[in-house]
Amino acid sequence: MTPRTLILLRHGKSDWSGGEPDLDRPLADRGRRQATEAGRWLSANVAAPDLAVVSPAERAQRTWELASAELASPPEARREESVYTASARSLLEVVRDLPDDRSTVVMVGHNPGLEDLVSTLAGRWVLMKTSGLAVIAVPGPWSAAGDGMAELTAFGRPPKPAG
Repeated sequence: MTPRTLILLRHGKSDWSGGEPDLDRPLADRGRRQATEAGRWLSANVAAPDLAVVSPAERAQRTWELASAELASPPEARREESVYTASARSLLEVVRDLPDDRSTVVMVGHNPGLEDLVSTLAGRWVLMKTSGLAVIAVPGPWSAAGDGMAELTAFGRPPKPAG
């Protein structure tokens, strides 16, 4: 069985100055810089992703657009409505439904769902700052994710090995 890697990426710092509805809130200048930095880290440190699952929120979509521009070959990106304001349970269902022919998947979303998903999968809570990443090794098929056997291998902004 091919090892699987789930990369969780929290959206970049958003701009609260415009009064837009939450779903339409854009990235701040700092968020755009953070997203680009996250993409550079992904390009240098993990296997090329073969799928991105992205919240429909403007700040998440733009985060992935900027991060993926740093990759040699950006993967297919799937807009996933259920990632927006999702609980760990909802996000886990998204993970379990991932196609087994995809070995490295990036999920771009929001807190507290992403922090709670790390805890659910790897049994360890970590702080997911804006544009923060968590890299999780998932043994077995995606459909078996959540059995507590996943391993947090790196996290932070920029990520450092989990130790």
